[in-house]
Amino acid sequence: MNYPKITNRMRSFCLFLCLLACSLVVVPQSKEVVLIKAGRLFEAKTGRMLSNQAILVEGNRIKEYGDVQMIVSKAPANARTIDLSNATVLPGLIDSHVHLTGDIQRPELANYSLPLKTLMGAKNARITLEAGFTTVRNVGSPGYSDVALRDAINLGDVVGPRVLASGPALTQTGGHGDNNILPPELQVTSEGVVDGVPEAMRKTRLFIKYGADVIKVFATGGVMSKGDSPAEESFSDEELRAIVTEAHRLGKKVAAHAHGASGIKQAILAGVDSIEHGSYINDEIVQLMKEKQVWLVPTMYLTYWTPEYMEKTGVRAYSLEKAKTVSRAGQNNVSRAIKAGVPVAFGTDAAVYPHGLNGREFGVLVKLGMSPIQAIQAATVNAAKLIGWADRVGSIEPGFFADIIAVSGDPLKDVTVLERVDFVMKDGQIIKNNFANAQANTH
Repeated sequence: MNYPKITNRMRSFCLFLCLLACSLVVVPQSKEVVLIKAGRLFEAKTGRMLSNQAILVEGNRIKEYGDVQMIVSKAPANARTIDLSNATVLPGLIDSHVHLTGDIQRPELANYSLPLKTLMGAKNARITLEAGFTTVRNVGSPGYSDVALRDAINLGDVVGPRVLASGPALTQTGGHGDNNILPPELQVTSEGVVDGVPEAMRKTRLFIKYGADVIKVFATGGVMSKGDSPAEESFSDEELRAIVTEAHRLGKKVAAHAHGASGIKQAILAGVDSIEHGSYINDEIVQLMKEKQVWLVPTMYLTYWTPEYMEKTGVRAYSLEKAKTVSRAGQNNVSRAIKAGVPVAFGTDAAVYPHGLNGREFGVLVKLGMSPIQAIQAATVNAAKLIGWADRVGSIEPGFFADIIAVSGDPLKDVTVLERVDFVMKDGQIIKNNFANAQANTH
């Protein structure tokens, strides 16, 4: 067999191809390793406070934690060290009920465009993250503004917490969430309005199509709306079941705003995953929630803040009266439910009071019967279970996202220190570090 003669030109071309191939090989960049020294570390799953601990973070994940000497010995020489040895370190907090694109302190908000509300949401997202809440569930925003905000955060264009977004909330005609203020000749109906089973099914599917991570439904009337009552049911049994069935079939959970006892019970029997507020919860409902493992998201700080704020600012009389009645009932009934052992996940309804004050919910939960450990677990491991992310957030352990916060003082002795978070890391990136600032100012 005659083989072709290999010329110098052919050899040069082959060498060029080899060099080109080598240049196209992507060499993975080594992930930054961060060593965090913790004076105290809250172990969320066990509720223990551990002393003299350290955490090894690699990229955006926690690699290991344990005794400080052991972890330091395993850290590579080029690891960046963060000294929190005079602080208490905890997992990033989770708020299961926020409205990032809303703000009660802007009474003219109804006149704002959706793009403006979304931009306001970006501001509120950063405020929320800097308050120590590295994950939130946004339950109700018009025009999918929270979906857009979530996506911008995920793209790295906006600084904010991890967001599970609901898009608009489902309501009945004239219910909480419908626009009942404008005159009838304008024929304004909110985008979340559904009447009848076919419409309930269609809009549930539609919201999920456009990016909803969770479905929010107004199972009863509310406080800030006109013409409805928090004690009244909003849907028929068939409508609620249709919403829950479609959401679950498509892999999404359902959060039910519910104040009145009959509406809470109806929502639980329909299969919802959480009851938001639960102002008129009773002993029968507590037992039902315990049996079916339905979470209560109490949002109790707002019951102290909102009526007083409304009175000062001259909010409409019908809302003020409802706020006073519902707040008194909620404080008494939720306190009994907490003491009876209903499953609780942390949520605030931030936007009904200013964003960034989310941490004030801890002190109220303790006031209503929780121990500090239980209150912190409500905002970490419990909330992580509720939102379906128990395998990635809510705990400091190997493989979880490097979402870590730190405070001065011991929150098991004084839970209100969580109102003043000094260090925030999300996804392995430092968002806030007042300890470093304080050290710099002493030199």
